[in-house]
Amino acid sequence: MNTLMKRNSLSPSATLFDDFPSRGLFDWLDSVSIGRPSESNALPRVNISETGSDFRVEMAVPGMKKEDFRVELDNNTLVIKAETSQNQEDNYEEQLGYTRREFSYSSFSRSFYLPNTVDSDRIEGKYEDGILRLVIPKREEAKKKPSRTINIG
Repeated sequence: MNTLMKRNSLSPSATLFDDFPSRGLFDWLDSVSIGRPSESNALPRVNISETGSDFRVEMAVPGMKKEDFRVELDNNTLVIKAETSQNQEDNYEEQLGYTRREFSYSSFSRSFYLPNTVDSDRIEGKYEDGILRLVIPKREEAKKKPSRTINIG
């Protein structure tokens, strides 16, 4: 079985399964922001699944537009980036004569190492209902083949 590995800008050598050993106390500490910075608070969560013919990546990023994303392939590394800014002019606020107004900017970058068994020319992406979905097809020779009976002569 091939594995799709993730790499974040915070931990470049992390694999898909690196999150498993840290479950428990560290998750609780992260949730209350004690002890160490929380990667989960800064980066959108990702689901990765593998079928016989492809890998599927789902990233939860509500409130964005498809134009906010940039998905790149650099050698065998798939990079998903997004940047948004909310700088909307509001005539009502201007009439109030506010003394301070804060702008909201957000960005992230997630990287995933792709095994050499994927067909990188046929990767497809779609953003719908707050979920970015990527389908990464496998090369024909990497697809799981059905079992067959071999005759012995």
